[in-house]
Amino acid sequence: MTAGAPGRALFISDLHLDESRPGIVEQFEKFLEKVAPGADALYILGDLFEYWVGDDSIAMPFPARIAARLKAAAARVPIRFMHGNRDFIAAAGFAAGTGASLIADPTEIDLYGARTLLMHGDTLCTDDAAYQAFRTTVRDPRWQAAALARPIAERIAIAQDMRLKSEGAKQGKAMAIMDVAPAAVEQAFRESGCTQMIHGHTHRPARHVHRVDGTDRIRWVLADWYERGSYLEATPAGLRSVESF
Repeated sequence: MTAGAPGRALFISDLHLDESRPGIVEQFEKFLEKVAPGADALYILGDLFEYWVGDDSIAMPFPARIAARLKAAAARVPIRFMHGNRDFIAAAGFAAGTGASLIADPTEIDLYGARTLLMHGDTLCTDDAAYQAFRTTVRDPRWQAAALARPIAERIAIAQDMRLKSEGAKQGKAMAIMDVAPAAVEQAFRESGCTQMIHGHTHRPARHVHRVDGTDRIRWVLADWYERGSYLEATPAGLRSVESF
């Protein structure tokens, strides 16, 4: 993706795909079939699934269905996948099964001439100390190895329980705590030197302007897919959010 070159890149996150929401699943499949082909790249910035309990789950009917759709789409558009807080345990088997390339969080790219920082977004929510402690625990390779050693049915039950507890914990937290901390955003801009940022996680889609060291930096927050599909489209002419397709 170089400045002035024709093309487009697509960004999505927080789809939380699950069998209980067939309408959104079908919309995602439509997106892969009708919208994504021909793009320079499709970036999935975390939380593709409601939960991912290990790459061996890709053999189960629902994950296998999504993996097959992604694999077919990957033949027509490069797919880049970044871990979220629901699918942080996805690994090489996930990549092989979906045709997606795993990318680090954060990742810097040249987006048609603009240095752009890609993140899931949860590391920016530094005011939520309880969540950050949890994140540190589950990203530990020893914790993950122990989790993956459990039978898959047990892992699914644990993931569902964790999801319920997470939703319950949110009810007792101030909304501001669960949003990004301005200081963390500024630090990320400053350390990367990027002029714009794209992330998800907070489910608060918007375009923000941050004044950092005398320069305006742009932060795009991706929408979730709980009610309807949405994606951010980047072209040499700029970025725009698309909510119907």
